[in-house]
Amino acid sequence: TRAIDLYRRYNDRAEKIVGRRLLNENFLPEDAQFPYVKRIGEVFGGTYSIRYHTEWLTECFDDEDQLARKLDEVRRMDMRAFMLPSNWAEEKKRIYETYGLKPPLMRHIRGPVTLACSLFGSENFLFLILDNPDLARKFSDTITWVTLEMARVMDEEAGVDHHTRRVFSFADDNCCLLNTDMYELFGYPVLRDVFAHYSPAPDDSRYQHSDSDMGHLLPILGKLDLTGVNFGPNVLVPEIRQYLPRARIDGCIAPFTFMRNEEEELTRQVMRDIQDGLTYGGVNISTAGSINNGSLLTSMRQIMSLIQQHPRAGA
Repeated sequence: TRAIDLYRRYNDRAEKIVGRRLLNENFLPEDAQFPYVKRIGEVFGGTYSIRYHTEWLTECFDDEDQLARKLDEVRRMDMRAFMLPSNWAEEKKRIYETYGLKPPLMRHIRGPVTLACSLFGSENFLFLILDNPDLARKFSDTITWVTLEMARVMDEEAGVDHHTRRVFSFADDNCCLLNTDMYELFGYPVLRDVFAHYSPAPDDSRYQHSDSDMGHLLPILGKLDLTGVNFGPNVLVPEIRQYLPRARIDGCIAPFTFMRNEEEELTRQVMRDIQDGLTYGGVNISTAGSINNGSLLTSMRQIMSLIQQHPRAGA
């Protein structure tokens, strides 16, 4: 396929520049793919689409009355019947008998604030919390219920339970839009209750990705005892460590600095993170957030060289 060809060509180039084939070239056959399972945005009436090479979830509520009616409707849903297509059982059986594969679990999801902003619009959502906190709490509670229901369905389809894989993660870039009181009302309860169900023990995996300026929420996130984080490029190791002493910090390098191969600034940020990691208990030298399309392999090579020159950084 075209994807395999592109991956192979990229890896040929990567091997010359950084010495590794970075992308997986081992794709499952097309008939080993499970049928499409509907996602959380669709439960609330949204649709997913690709625009400008990025996935978007469309806004689907115009006012609070529409939202309130939808929340009541969602609570009455048969989640299994909604999520799974009509050919699910036969395809699941065929794929298992042919390839030995079970359906994937659901242990990662769009975070509650980003989900709400996508469905209701950012401004509408902010005013909802301020003007109608009871409905906002109901929205938050419903997101929690839907998340747990969807994950339960996929657990049952894979023949496991919530003890089998003790991990859950959220991607919630838009959490930065809320102040601490607003986040404690809306976002925090979702993470608290989902983590309590799927990863309650101290060493279970509780992960939050929020590549935005959300440092003001660290005191609240600290109450969740997150074990892994990937925050925005202005939320740095010393600040994170004050509230999350046990978390694995996955990168603080600004993604656009990496993408543009701004050598001096990239060197400054890498050396900053190496020193902070040694001082404050470790950090993975990586980007704060996603690696953007068009990022240069020479940036990766530069980072590898800097780490190689400072042996303690790789310890």
